Amino acid sequence: MNSELLKRITVEPGKCGGRPCIRGMRMRVTDILQLLSADASYEEILEDYPDLERDDILAAIAYAAHQTDHVVLQSA
Repeated sequence: MNSELLKRITVEPGKCGGRPCIRGMRMRVTDILQLLSADASYEEILEDYPDLERDDILAAIAYAAHQTDHVVLQSA
């Protein structure tokens, strides 16, 4: 886990419904992940959102990976 990247993720009550955002901006982690899942390249995202930096995209991915790194219990 890259803690320096994760410092780019902020959660503020009242901003984007308290969802994780990039550096206090109104760009949610989920927005970046959805763009990536729609096959947008890093370059396209950075061109469309000039306030973002490449490390912001990497931070969103790292945050998602960290959030899903837990055991899932299922009943038989």
